[in-house]
Amino acid sequence: MNYEIDYEEAFANRLSQLRINKGVSARDMSLSIGLAPGYINSIENKKSAPSIKVFYYICEYLDITPQEFFDFDNKNPQKLDEIIPYLKRLDNEQLQNITSIVKGLIK
Repeated sequence: MNYEIDYEEAFANRLSQLRINKGVSARDMSLSIGLAPGYINSIENKKSAPSIKVFYYICEYLDITPQEFFDFDNKNPQKLDEIIPYLKRLDNEQLQNITSIVKGLIK
């Protein structure tokens, strides 16, 4: 079995997913981080790749860390980051209840 990952495709899809979650167009995102209007679109269409510096600007704009960008299982890192501080304040029983609710939602 070949489990090769197309990293270019994965990167483009992840950027698109996170941008859409934020509710902004590719053009607006490009302009907001000081790039040409079509820049984000060109990354999402795999016509270009960002430099490390631009990648950090992208993460900053999306309010995520580079680690969160590459956590492909985390569909909405901004929302998860928002809820974690509240979860930390719960006791064991409350966390178990939340876990049961989340498991029920995933089914």
